[in-house]
Amino acid sequence: MKRAMTEAGAEPTANGEPTAPGRWALGSLALSMLLASLGISIANIALPTLAGAFSASFQQVQWVIIAYLLAITVMIVSVGRLGDILGHRRVLLAGIILFTVASLLCGVAPTLWLLIVARGLQGLGAAILMALTVALVRETTSKERTGSAMGLLGTMSAIGTALGPSLGGILLAGPGWHAIFLIMVPLGILNVLLAYRYLPVSRRKGEAGRSGFDALGTLLLGLTLGAYALAVTVGGGTFDGLNLALLLAAGLGGGLFIMAQARAASPLIPLAALRNALLSASLVMNGLVATVMMATLVVGPFYLSRSLGLSEALVGIVMSIGPIISAFSGVPAGRLVDRLGAPIMAIAGLVAMATGAFALSALPALFGVAGYLAAIAILTPGYQLFQAANNTAVMLDVGADQRGVISGLLSLSRNVGLITGAAVMGALFAFASMTTDITTAHPQAIADGMQVTFAVAGLLMVVALGIAAISRVLARRAALAVS
Repeated sequence: MKRAMTEAGAEPTANGEPTAPGRWALGSLALSMLLASLGISIANIALPTLAGAFSASFQQVQWVIIAYLLAITVMIVSVGRLGDILGHRRVLLAGIILFTVASLLCGVAPTLWLLIVARGLQGLGAAILMALTVALVRETTSKERTGSAMGLLGTMSAIGTALGPSLGGILLAGPGWHAIFLIMVPLGILNVLLAYRYLPVSRRKGEAGRSGFDALGTLLLGLTLGAYALAVTVGGGTFDGLNLALLLAAGLGGGLFIMAQARAASPLIPLAALRNALLSASLVMNGLVATVMMATLVVGPFYLSRSLGLSEALVGIVMSIGPIISAFSGVPAGRLVDRLGAPIMAIAGLVAMATGAFALSALPALFGVAGYLAAIAILTPGYQLFQAANNTAVMLDVGADQRGVISGLLSLSRNVGLITGAAVMGALFAFASMTTDITTAHPQAIADGMQVTFAVAGLLMVVALGIAAISRVLARRAALAVS
């Protein structure tokens, strides 16, 4: 691996600082993360425009978003494993090219359904970008600088999330909806050039047993995740027989997947890895954290507009504060992880998130917008600190032949958390507001729903803290047993 990194010019210097080519390599990974997150956020604002352009219902144009998220969720572990087999750089380059071509197809799509298909392809490219950028950090960055690199990726993800609505709005007002997809084509071409020139070439594994691709496992996992994602998204917030059938299908698919993995010669997800207390705890905590963060995106706009009475423009400004804080706190969070260690910083991040969630439950009712922003200013840096610490703790000592799949598992747990947060926390908010139509609910009812939802979110962070503490104790015992 060291030889391969030297060939690419990405090997860090003796003090751990990256060389100039190494910085360009990290820049290509950061651009990959930016594109993947921008692909989600820039399309949301265009849904009303797309509904008018294609004479379609809101439910139909929602599939422009759902197709992208489904493709990421279903394929992210499989593409990570593919990277382990074929080489992380090679598969990432293919993913960037696919994302770029799909962006072009989205921009020139003549019908809504062709646009949805192109968005699915774009989501597949985004899955590769998300899975392999994290995997390649350890091949482009020294061990001592891993936390800072993870923080940079978190910053770029936050910038993509924050930039999407504002950039999308400008493009919609100017060139039109086609431009929100076409703008990603030149960025994708630049990313291909940077990745090809500066990313290190991974060594190929020679053993046939290690290089097999688990096609059956990939199919079963894809069907399972697809059924679960559809179960919690279809129905517009209602739960009926179709949702139940999809959940049962997901449960059956999950059972079959585990049986297939136990018998596979080269499993997609080594079940032994999931017996690792640190990894399993990190995945569960990652999902819980994503669930809480999604709650801010689902509940926040309704509370700010319906309860506090802010205009659409002001809601957009207030909602952009969180991603902006996240963008500025990502790199400092990574440096703290490098300096003080990942385990303690993960706990510190969860403490900040629990504090911020409980503050969201109480402060807005007392201080209005100022209280909301104060709580977000606590919650968001805590999220970045946890992400940098958790990703570093998981990826630091993973072997090169497993980095893709483990990185994919981290991204998968986050995506499942986002989908669950949108469905479950959204349903909790509606239930706590005591209404079947949140758009016509009384302002005080929405305020009550806000308080209950984030009180539960705070409790979820307390549960995550308990998991972090228990996993740390188990890790210490395991270390003592080995020594």
